[in-house]
Amino acid sequence: MKIIIAAGTGFLGKNLEIYFTEKGHQIYVLTRSPKRRNEFHWDAKTLGEWKNLLENADVLINLAGKSVDCRYTQKNRQEIYNSRINSTRVLQQAVNECRSKPKVWLNASSATIYIHSETHLNTEENGITGDDFSMNICKSWEQEFFKTATGKIRKVALRTSIVLGNNGGAFPKLKILTKFGLGGKQGLGNQNVSWIHIADFCKAVEHIIENGEMSGPVNVTAPAPMPNEKFMTALRRKMKIPFGFDAPVWQLEIASVLLRTETELLLKSRNVYPEKLVKSGFGFTYPKLETALNDFI
Repeated sequence: MKIIIAAGTGFLGKNLEIYFTEKGHQIYVLTRSPKRRNEFHWDAKTLGEWKNLLENADVLINLAGKSVDCRYTQKNRQEIYNSRINSTRVLQQAVNECRSKPKVWLNASSATIYIHSETHLNTEENGITGDDFSMNICKSWEQEFFKTATGKIRKVALRTSIVLGNNGGAFPKLKILTKFGLGGKQGLGNQNVSWIHIADFCKAVEHIIENGEMSGPVNVTAPAPMPNEKFMTALRRKMKIPFGFDAPVWQLEIASVLLRTETELLLKSRNVYPEKLVKSGFGFTYPKLETALNDFI
């Protein structure tokens, strides 16, 4: 297949490129700073020569969006919004101009679209979305993506949970905290953590591409969300760290200011289930946290 990955130089994009390249597919990456032969410049908001790459492509994957690991200042809020809406919009313009359009378009979204939930398990069908900055960003993002039906292009919004991997994302930071005795629960510890192993993330993307019946929002997460306290306990046990200091909310508030981030990233309860993946026959290699940690550590 010919696969285009927009904003493909981050943690997820690099792993997808490796995964699909090893299977013999052609990968082209759109990035602001191209350095390799298969990378092409784009600014994620205006049409350019890069649009020609979309001709005769089998798959378009858009991962563009400013990281939410920042303070939610007015400036950052606007950049978070613009980076997602503008990149989706300009890709739609490029697709509209294609004579031979991509067959499948997978656009990033987030499991954060669902409300803080400690008991209600959010599937694609019964998931509850709410009204705050993060959830509204996700809803606007998906609305922009789905508002234009383009011929026979199958569109899928990847409502992805926290992706665990040793070579990027949040997991290396969690290991460092745990190593230095800071691997206790965050806040009350009863907020659910929805997660997925990076290998299963790549495998799920391939499954969605190959399954012609899958469209619309898809929860890309392992089928076993678990409370933060149990998650951190399992990590400490696997790393053979005997203790971990808890971090109460007031401490996290201070730390988030110093680290230029937001406590929501740790304290929101993401209780998400991958109903569409499971019903379509997808088999997780790492369905439980214990199996994932065995692979990482």
